[in-house]
Amino acid sequence: MSQRMTLITSPVFVPEVQLQKAGSFAAIFGNDNPLSLDIGCGIGDFVVQVAQRHPERNFIAVDIFNQGCKQTCARIDATGLSNVRMMRVEARYLLYEYLGQESLQTIYVNCPDPWPKKRHRKRRMLNNEFLNLALYSLQPGGVLNFTTDFADYGESAGELLAADPRFENLHGTPFTHDLGEYPISKYMRRFLDLGQPIYLCSYRKKTGLSVDKPQLDKGFRLRWVDEVPQP
Repeated sequence: MSQRMTLITSPVFVPEVQLQKAGSFAAIFGNDNPLSLDIGCGIGDFVVQVAQRHPERNFIAVDIFNQGCKQTCARIDATGLSNVRMMRVEARYLLYEYLGQESLQTIYVNCPDPWPKKRHRKRRMLNNEFLNLALYSLQPGGVLNFTTDFADYGESAGELLAADPRFENLHGTPFTHDLGEYPISKYMRRFLDLGQPIYLCSYRKKTGLSVDKPQLDKGFRLRWVDEVPQP
């Protein structure tokens, strides 16, 4: 069953057509501050925290779920933040179509769907294809942060990133449970309060790399088509 769509009227919500007309996120924000991307922002708890800490940076929050986008917009509006914009879009489509080479300072991927069944694990977001897209979009020295509450995903993500020579490991181990000053969302807090660790992988793109725009798998649906919102 398709999800019921509700109209999002928040001024921080950016439909794809608005981005097309503006031509760039610098035009959307009205400045050329460093840009960060929060993939799968949920209800916006994480992106609001990190945007409050870094007013000198601009943040794009993306999710595919209409209700999550609406709640994220409400959180942003309530704080009065001017350095966050929300899009309902598939992250890989946004990276491929609109975020150019070396456009991002930071990418956050927090607690994505772990696809726990072995036969479904090929659907996980963090794979070599996604890393190629991330490296194309990250500036030299830009950082990819990945978190998960699912042990198998955390371990495999750490192994994948640690094996990629284009990244510099910021923790010295493939992953860490020490979150330090990393913002903790309400979703993460739920597991931490139960004594279950969060797996954090932070990797920096090495300088001196030349990364061509990658080609996505032929089976990936590039175009994200919204359902018609219900007033």
